[in-house]
Amino acid sequence: MPNILIVDDQPCIRELLSEELILEGYRVHGVSDAEAVREYLLFSRPDLILLDLCLEGGLEGFGILGDIKRQYPHLPVIIVTAYDSFMDDPRLSQADGYLIKSIYLFDDLKQKIAQVLTQERTDQSTAEAGPRGPELATAHGF
Repeated sequence: MPNILIVDDQPCIRELLSEELILEGYRVHGVSDAEAVREYLLFSRPDLILLDLCLEGGLEGFGILGDIKRQYPHLPVIIVTAYDSFMDDPRLSQADGYLIKSIYLFDDLKQKIAQVLTQERTDQSTAEAGPRGPELATAHGF
């Protein structure tokens, strides 16, 4: 059962996402800020992170994304935000997906999580089998 970390400063969003994902069979933990993310990652390694870009301190999510990818480059991160204005931001090239919070979020989110986790398992299996050549390299897309 994959473990998902939800990073959002709004408790109601964390709870709503948690409830929906638990019903899908995922283990879920929610935190609200960068410090809580750092602390959580010291003791636990999620299979996937759902990250809001706009936290109480402003655009703190970009810093969190960069920190995660520097320390854990293979840990998938999907951006889940209320704003579509960041879609062309080059800092998002590190993310494994980008979803806009909307009434359609749950269907899109479930599909994106399944896609990213399946790709991550495939990448790990390939890495365990030996070095990858250029023809086997994959990139996570949006």
